[in-house]
Amino acid sequence: MALTPTRVPFVVDGRRQLPLHDGAGSRAIESTAAASLPPNTLMQRAGEALARLAAALAPHASQIWIAAGPGNNGGDGLEAALRLHRAGRRVMLSLLAEPSSLPADAAVALQRAQQAGVRIQAELPATAPGPGQLAIDALLGLGLSRPPEGALAAAVALLNRGAAPVLAADLPSGLDGDSGQPLAAASCVRARWTLSLLTLKPGLFTAGGRDHAGEVWFDGLGVDVAGVAPCAWFGGDDWRGLRLPRRHAQHKGSFGDLWVVGGAPSMGGAVLLAARAALHAGAGRVFLRPLDPAAPPVDALQPELMIRPALPPAAALGALTVVCGCGGGSEVGAELPALLNRAGRLLLDADALNAVAADPALERRLAARASRGLATVLTPHPLEAARLLECDTAAVQRDRLGTAQRLADRLGTVVVLKGSGSVIAAPGELPSINPSGNPALAGPGTGDVLAGWIGGLWSQGLSAADAARLGVYEHGAIADAWAADHGGPTPISASTLISRLAAAAR
Repeated sequence: MALTPTRVPFVVDGRRQLPLHDGAGSRAIESTAAASLPPNTLMQRAGEALARLAAALAPHASQIWIAAGPGNNGGDGLEAALRLHRAGRRVMLSLLAEPSSLPADAAVALQRAQQAGVRIQAELPATAPGPGQLAIDALLGLGLSRPPEGALAAAVALLNRGAAPVLAADLPSGLDGDSGQPLAAASCVRARWTLSLLTLKPGLFTAGGRDHAGEVWFDGLGVDVAGVAPCAWFGGDDWRGLRLPRRHAQHKGSFGDLWVVGGAPSMGGAVLLAARAALHAGAGRVFLRPLDPAAPPVDALQPELMIRPALPPAAALGALTVVCGCGGGSEVGAELPALLNRAGRLLLDADALNAVAADPALERRLAARASRGLATVLTPHPLEAARLLECDTAAVQRDRLGTAQRLADRLGTVVVLKGSGSVIAAPGELPSINPSGNPALAGPGTGDVLAGWIGGLWSQGLSAADAARLGVYEHGAIADAWAADHGGPTPISASTLISRLAAAAR
């Protein structure tokens, strides 16, 4: 592994594609790097990076309290305390470990801090850090297998209870770095900032990780990991660059015919939202096949949509993009055999996914599509993914990357596993975590909009994977802009989401 000449910590905002490494990969990288460097080098670099960021984020903090644990994460805290102390900052460190049991590098860090006169105590402060102060969480890092207990759990509670903002070293203590799941919701630090060290961990960007990590910063500690295979990717160089340019000589037939199938009785709104989204995404012609016989023959708000009482002949399906399942109810099952057999590009959402999960014959038809050169995108939320894999949502959330990849490989499809930090997976490729989106999207109909938007992009000539990546990113980016405009992630209605997506695309 080569060493880069300079190290500049930066905030991770998703605008560049970055590799993610799980716990096993991170430990292997650390071991290899440490073997090629003088002793204690990585820990000293980590402490320097942590101290530098702490000073930049809280330049006027009246006191910095560091909660240090029994492993190397605690050693990083000790090194940071030493540097902050030397810089003239008022530092107090609680070491929640027996000094004699510290790992070798952390023991050296403790000795250096003691010799420099850092104020170190074995107990927690009597009161939580208050306004105008800064707290640093250096309790626990990688390899955590059970929730914090005893004094460590008490320290987590104190960090969360205090009025001072928290900067977490590498990972918020109590968070699984691979899955993003807190090992116990009540014993996981909620940080305002997290400085990920050496590698970026996937759990910082998906599931509960986004709530607990806050704003993520990164310092690679001067180690170049370009030659080490990541477990996933985060963000992209320029997602909007995936959009295909439009030429003057093109016409509506150049951008594909798209059909939206769904809208069983009492659920007609879902299919309308998906169809309207597909139209505004740029599909050439959008047809709507409502499953409610009483559905009106025209969409008064979007009369450009062409409503049809039945699917086109089977021979015509191969040239179409079809979005199926939005508000489909049990009626959608009757439409699926023909679509699975013949549709050239098929996106399955909501009730279509539930129908496949409940019928092994439909699942076999789905899995056979790839071998016949037919492309498919699935857009499940965690419960729908659990049904497809015959497990529960907890199992899905414990391994969002693995779940999405298993579905993609098993069924030969592109998979968008929705949720906080949506995961996009394709057969034989590393999954990626989408960087955009927030709880403003946690409302009815926003998933229907996403399905239609991806379908509309796909119909114009993008690959299935690129349509999924771009669609998920743009969908989330609108929510981010909405939150910025409204002082936080207040809910955005599905109809407003479509209009904002359309304006952004223009």
